[in-house]
Amino acid sequence: MDHSSERVLRERLQTGFLGIIAFGLILFMLVQARFILISLAIAIILFSLTTDAIFAICSRLKVPNWMGTMLALIGIVLGVLWVSTTVVAQINQVVQTAVVYVEQAQAALPTLTQWLGPDVQDRLLTAISNFNITGWIRSLAGQATGVLQGSVLVILFVGFMFAEQVWFPVKVERLTGDPQKALQVRRIISSIMHRVNRYLVVKTAVSTVTAVAVWLIFTLAEVGLAGPIALLTFVLNFIPSVGSIIATAIAAVLAFVLSGDTTVTMIIAAACTLVQFTIGNVLDPMLLGQTLRLSSFGIILSLAFWGAVWGIPGMFLAVPIMVALMIVCAHIPWLRPVAVLLSREGLPDDGSSDDDKTAPPTLVA
Repeated sequence: MDHSSERVLRERLQTGFLGIIAFGLILFMLVQARFILISLAIAIILFSLTTDAIFAICSRLKVPNWMGTMLALIGIVLGVLWVSTTVVAQINQVVQTAVVYVEQAQAALPTLTQWLGPDVQDRLLTAISNFNITGWIRSLAGQATGVLQGSVLVILFVGFMFAEQVWFPVKVERLTGDPQKALQVRRIISSIMHRVNRYLVVKTAVSTVTAVAVWLIFTLAEVGLAGPIALLTFVLNFIPSVGSIIATAIAAVLAFVLSGDTTVTMIIAAACTLVQFTIGNVLDPMLLGQTLRLSSFGIILSLAFWGAVWGIPGMFLAVPIMVALMIVCAHIPWLRPVAVLLSREGLPDDGSSDDDKTAPPTLVA
């Protein structure tokens, strides 16, 4: 019995050490190949969104599948290039303005932070003075050029996905060796696509409404940079929980720097807070409903992990990755405890309710 117990303990320790080593290697690969992996993840999401849209259009308008696919590819190319060039242009505009206003911002900080008390104010000003704001802003402008490179890679990935999708069901069936298992795998993938697509469509609509409201607030207050701040608000609202807080804080600071008026700043900050609170606590839950039954604590952990691994893009992809992870783990018996921990009520969603809605279409005929 003693030898048997020692052997079991040794095997468990070996398994644990091998698991730690495997996790370290995977983490290393995620960090080293993050540019390609982020582009691939975005391409998969675009492919998923476009597949659902093409299937709906072709079914209703009786358009040939090949024509719908070609139009979708053209739309993706034009849309991705337009978005990337717009983002780069807005970042450059913000950088140019920020470089001009950086000294004014540093001079305005004592007034903005005087309510914190003299001790905290001195520490905060010392920390900010040691931080090279101008150098950081210029490095941000340099990193913006990576958006265009990533856009080209995303377009290539999506194009090859459309070219290969006709063979995907055959590959899945040959990998599993069982038609029933292949059908289950396709249903799991379809369920993930359905949930992520709905989440992204709802978040896009909600973020658009929020960005328009912020743009109106800055325009009515006659404060500059209304367009870039609205775009920044739109992007940050895709980060759950903390994104709206960061967007409101940035809007308030920029309002004070651009206007130099405490009263105007307080009005803009209060208006932006009211917009974020109303939309985030009323409109967003009403539209999402039970689409995402994820644990709030799990979302924060996912944001922290993927933010540390992939930076800001990882924070945008944290929720879609968490949705996919929960559904996959719910179908694997030994990983089901992970799905339970990721779910809101301890009842993981395996996507079985979507079986009738998410039959994976083959669009290329």
